[in-house]
This record gives sequence, C-alpha cells and structure tokens, in this order.
Amino acid sequence: MRGGPELSPAKKKKPEDGTKEARVRYPIGMKLVVIITILLLTSLGLITFLVSWMVGQDVQLTAEDNNFNVNRRSSTETEAFLNSVQSSVVMLLDFLGSGEGDALSASATASAAATAVANTARVAAAFFEQTPSTVALMSTMIRPDDSAAILLGIDRVLVNERWFATNGADPAAVDSYILNERLPRVLAGETIIENVTPRFGVSLLAMYIPYRRGGETLPIVVFFTPDSLADSFGTGGNMSFLLNDADDVLIHPDTSLMSAGASMINDPFVREMRVRADRNFQTRYTGDDGEQFFGAYQKLNIANAVVVTLIHEGLVFEGVQATTRRNLYLTGMVLFLSMLFIYLFSKTISQPLRTLTRAAGQIENGRYQLDLKPRGRDEIGLLTTSFVKMGEGLAERERLKDTFGRFTNKAIAEQAMRGQLTLGGETKNATIFFSDIRSFTAISEKMEPNEVVGFLNDYMTRMVACVNKTGGVVDKFIGDAVMAVWGAPMSAGSVAGDALNCVKAALMMRDALREFNVGRGGDKKPIIKIGCGINTGSIVAGQIGSSERMEYTVIGDAVNLASRTEALNKPLGTDILITENTWEYIHDHIVTEEMPPVSVKGKEKPVRMFAVVNLRTQPQIKPDTLAEVRALLHIQPPDLSTVDMDAEEQKYKIGTAAKPAG
Repeated sequence: MRGGPELSPAKKKKPEDGTKEARVRYPIGMKLVVIITILLLTSLGLITFLVSWMVGQDVQLTAEDNNFNVNRRSSTETEAFLNSVQSSVVMLLDFLGSGEGDALSASATASAAATAVANTARVAAAFFEQTPSTVALMSTMIRPDDSAAILLGIDRVLVNERWFATNGADPAAVDSYILNERLPRVLAGETIIENVTPRFGVSLLAMYIPYRRGGETLPIVVFFTPDSLADSFGTGGNMSFLLNDADDVLIHPDTSLMSAGASMINDPFVREMRVRADRNFQTRYTGDDGEQFFGAYQKLNIANAVVVTLIHEGLVFEGVQATTRRNLYLTGMVLFLSMLFIYLFSKTISQPLRTLTRAAGQIENGRYQLDLKPRGRDEIGLLTTSFVKMGEGLAERERLKDTFGRFTNKAIAEQAMRGQLTLGGETKNATIFFSDIRSFTAISEKMEPNEVVGFLNDYMTRMVACVNKTGGVVDKFIGDAVMAVWGAPMSAGSVAGDALNCVKAALMMRDALREFNVGRGGDKKPIIKIGCGINTGSIVAGQIGSSERMEYTVIGDAVNLASRTEALNKPLGTDILITENTWEYIHDHIVTEEMPPVSVKGKEKPVRMFAVVNLRTQPQIKPDTLAEVRALLHIQPPDLSTVDMDAEEQKYKIGTAAKPAG
C-alpha cells in the first residue's frame, strides 16, 4: 500500500478503549467505481452508438444502392429474355408464313402439302434446338377455319418433344390449355404472361402474343421455361421475383410459390407499388409479419410485368449488429478491468484513510501517542506525518494543561493555553464555597511535616473530585481550606443550577469524608471534621495581578459572606451552612433547617442561615433531620448561650432576633 500509514500489530486490532470505528456509508472505492463506471458507460456507450449509427447509415445506403442495382440488373435480364422469347417466336412465324401458305392451299397438290408439313417440322425442330427455353407454341382456336392452322401446318401446335420427355411433362396439356378470357385482351394487342407451373408440374410460363399478319391478329401462346433466369433471381441476400400484371408470381427463388400459383396482390410493398406512377422506386417498408425490408421494383416494357427485389433489414444490419455486439463485449471487458483496477487503486487510498480515521478516533478519546508509520511521499504520506506530529503536539499540550491544571483549574489552564487570559474581570452571579478542617492546627502539631502533606493530599484529592464532578472550579487552597466557585468561569446555565451543584458537591464531600474517616483514629490518623459555607451572589471574576504574574479568582462581598458562613459551622454545630441568598434559589430541591439569624459586620439586617440536611430527590437516604446529621457526624448540639468571642476578632453576633418578614 503505497503512501499510506501503517499501524503496528497492536494498533491493527480492535481498539481496547471502547471506541467504535465509524461506518462509512459511501466508501471512496465505491464512489470511484460508480463515477468511473458512469464515465466509461457514457463515453463508450456514446462512441458505440455513434459508430453503430454512422456505420448503419453507410451500410443502409450501400444496401439500398446494391438492392437497387440487383433489381435493375434482374429487370434488364428479364426484359431481354422475354423480348428474346417473343421476337424468336415472331421470327419463326414470319418464316413459316413466308411461302408455305400456298403449298397448304386448297389448290396445292398432296405431294406439295406433304413437303410443306415436313419442312415445317424440320424448321420447328431447328427452332427448339436454337431456343431451348421455348418448349411449345400454339395458336388459340377462334373459329373452325382459323388461319393459324394453315400457318402452322396440319396441326396448330408445335411441341419440343425432347424437353417434355426429359422433364416428365405431358405435351397433351399444351393442346388443352386454352383460356378464352385472355383472348379479348390479346386480340386488342396486349401481351400477357401467366404462370402455368401448377398445370404442368414443372417450372413453366405461358406468354400470349398478338401476332399480326395480313391485317389479322392471331393470338399465339408460347410456353417457355425461366430456368435461365435462376441466377438473376437469387443473388445472395437479395431476393428478386417477377410478377405479371395481376401480381401473380411468375419467377421466384422459392419454387414452391410458383408450384402453388401464389399471388402477391396483398403484399404491402406490391400494393404501394401499384398505386405509384414511378416505373422504378425503392423504399423501406414493414411486411405483414412485422419484419422490416428494403424493397425496389422495376416495371418492364413487356406484358406489364414487374421485377421486385427485396432484402431483409436484419441481413443488411447483421454486420453492424455483430460489430455492435463485439463493441459491447469489449466495453464490458474494459469496464470490468477498469472496475477491478479502480477497486485495487481505491484500496491504496481508503485503507490509509481508514487507518487515519482510527487514529483520529484515538486522538478524540485522548490517546495522542500514535504509532503510525508513513509510507511513501504522496499526499497521504504527508498527511500521516502531520497526524503523528499533531498527536505529539496535542500530547504535549495535554501534559502542559494537566500540569498547569494541577496549580489552577483545567478551564483556566485551557484559556491560558489559548491565550485568552488578560487582566480584568467581569461581574457574574455565582455560588461561592468555602470548606475548612476543624482543629487543623492541633492535628498538624501531632504529625510530621511529610505526614501532614500526605494527609492533606489524600484529603484534598477526595474533596477536589467532588468539585470537579459537579462542574465547579477550585479557586485556591488556603492551607487546609478549599475555595471553589460555581458559575465562573463555567456555568450550568443558570444561577439556580450552579447553586444546586454546589450543594450537591458539599453533600458528596460529607459522604467522601465519612469514607475517608473509616479506620482512622489517634494522633497520626485523626478523625476529620469539616465545615462548609455556601453563598450565592454577585461577584467579580477575572485575572487579578500583573501582566507578569496573574491569578484567576473571584472577589466581592458575596465571597466574604461565604467565608464567614463557613466559620459559623462550629458554633452552630453544623457541617454545611448556606445563606438565605442560596436558599432562595434551591429550597425546593433540598431539605434544610433554619438556624438563628446572624448579624454580620457590614450588614444592616441579620442574615438567615440554613443547615443543609439532604436532597429532596433522595428521601430514602438518611439523614432526614439536622439531629440525624449531627448524630451521623458525631457533632455535639451547641449551646448558643455559651458562645463567647474575643471582642477584637468577633465578627458575628448570634442572637434570637425575630425572622425578617418573608
């Protein structure tokens, strides 16, 4: 895989940190395959279509021209053949009638008549020898004294006996073949051709010729075979056939049509031909069976016969279709090879990107040390190198933030690393928290310095965890005291939410301290008691100090009141005290007992104080009353009348004044 990152074997396995590799809905490989497929299909399909269309046009023009030429050649040969048959018969009749009539007259002697008959038979034999396609000649009887009998000798029929013997036909059928309905047209000067194949059982045509002699028209019937035209009516894919004036089939490559005496009068092309005045024409048409044909016709100058030449469209475009099929096969093969190549190529992109995606997931989950090895010098290789450097930078940044966050809170550390800390502050409504270990001075005097540090670190770790879990920020440590704030610089979204989170943190500290005291006792491991003071109000939060040394903190009267509230826990016999300011925001969520009001120096009115018992959302968890809290924490109920403070240091005056209204 060229140019892509490579994870170590440990990284190639399923991540152990619980991260899930995101599923790609439309992989790059699939997109490339689809795009290239569309391009190939469009281009090759368009090329194939254009080539097929243009070649088809050329083939069609060539086929039409060839079909027309075949029709013209067949027409020329057919017309020449029919004229030859007609002219040879006329010449024979002229020859026979030139001097034999007198010999056959009533005054002629019997010997002269016999000589004339013999001469006629000899001439007829020579005629049939020279024109083998003509097999019989007869005169149609009009009246008993028909002059044709005189013309042709004793009998009115001349027959090529050899041809009939060779083809197994009955020559007697010639003498009986008289179609009187044709005679008026022949006497009027028309030449008519008929198919007499069904009568004789062999391929044979009959031509009615109007023969004029001595001012009289004699109807002569010539029987001839069209076998010599076989080559002209069956050339390759072109099919030519001859029709008479009644659209009966005279000559056709399919001899069964001639044997059946078929007619083409209902053929669409023949019908169109008969309504056109053109002597020759070519068109594309659809047959009765729905097949497409190219058709051409040529009207002959004899007997109103027509030569029709057809070629099936499938034969014309067979080569084009075969070429198109080969092009389609080639297109499919090229498309398959292209898809295979694209798929393999896409692997060189998708797999490295998938590896980088997993690496990004590791970074997202805080695992910045990436064991990626770039391979190659393409863009993905450079991206892999950048990924590794980015992970190293983020790891270093995280170490700095974590280290800095140990001296201050992580939110402030984050802002400091982004360069967003400047001198100055802003006014916010926040909740301030103070906690203090009772009798810490006496406890520390009985311990070694390192023991004090270890004890404080263990204690502070538990307390700070409670602050962090509830969204608070540790402002500072003051010896054994902890100062924290909710609402600056981060907030839960409302003043009430920040206040409730602060009380939750204090209750969590109560439970954490009970766990901390398990197994403790004595001078080295004394049981710890703390007091927590909470107040909500307006404070100024920001950077205080100088441009060279600054500290994020909160200041204001609300901070001072929180500190003084914490100091009241000892004389009042409580562990968590909140001011009326905090109570007003969250009294619906917590169980409290009001303590005697306290007159605070600088305050005109006494401040109401409330001892926190528990959350209302946890009624099943003890304690339910302040007495139960004192019993749980081993706090002796205070005797307020015995409270005595030094006059200089006294900041509070605990009394029993009446509660302010409201």
